[in-house]
Amino acid sequence: MSRTIHLSDHLVEDAKPYALAMNCSIAEQIEYWARLGKVAEEHPDLPVQMLQDLLCGLKEVKSGNLKLYQFGCSP
Repeated sequence: MSRTIHLSDHLVEDAKPYALAMNCSIAEQIEYWARLGKVAEEHPDLPVQMLQDLLCGLKEVKSGNLKLYQFGCSP
């Protein structure tokens, strides 16, 4: 479900270069920041880089971009 919300011009302008660098829309970039902030508040003991990696992994899972990992040596 999408909703219309009002954001400050400052936040939108701040998100533009990040969105461009991450190849996403400004709205997607702000959503990512919101998710990262939420997860960081829920898990203050974890480093931000770890949280970013976890969010990236979840995005890969949702997109179906997975390969089966084989543990051990292959015959």
